[in-house]
Amino acid sequence: MPAPTKGARLGGSPAHQRLIMANLATQLFEHGRIVTTEAKAKRLRPLAEKLITKAKRGDIHSRRLVLMTVRDKGVVHTLFTEIAPSLADREGGYTRITKVGPRKGDNAPMALIELVQESVEDSRKANAKVAAPAKKAPAKKAAKSSSAAPAAPAAPVAPAAPVAADAKPEAEESPAEKLVEETGELEDATAADEQPSDDSVAEEAAVVNDDEATKPNDERS
Repeated sequence: MPAPTKGARLGGSPAHQRLIMANLATQLFEHGRIVTTEAKAKRLRPLAEKLITKAKRGDIHSRRLVLMTVRDKGVVHTLFTEIAPSLADREGGYTRITKVGPRKGDNAPMALIELVQESVEDSRKANAKVAAPAKKAPAKKAAKSSSAAPAAPAAPVAPAAPVAADAKPEAEESPAEKLVEETGELEDATAADEQPSDDSVAEEAAVVNDDEATKPNDERS
């Protein structure tokens, strides 16, 4: 007895589910893409890829096996003569599922399932273009960090600036400040000249003592 598939069955019975999958596969091979629910698209994908693999063989036995599922002979002819040769370079991954958002009414998640039309080389080039920006971003970050690292030792040089700024005002003095300084120096010099020196005071005291010594005793009393 075959094991049941995971998830809810599509339709009311296994026979009904097989008919639904056969009709979806027929429409997919006829139009190249169809829009259906995500659940049906995920169930259709392995069936469609198995039919394409049989069509790539090209023999009569494979054609009869495909006709057991796809009853339209015109669609089977298109599958064997057009679709299978275009996918001869691929070893799998013949279909692509893209989510398209919820459906109006019941809000069911919808998806687009389509046959891959581009060649293997084009797919590789597209994947390389998508992966290239992701690799360049870490390189730019590393370059920024390396350029920022040498700038750190320049911090100790900053204290030298205030010293030069302080020295400039001392060298440049306004004429008013010079005049005030000169007048202050002159006042100090004149004050120093007016004050008697220690030697002159001592000489005056010696003269007074000599005068007192020469006076008669009567005058002293």
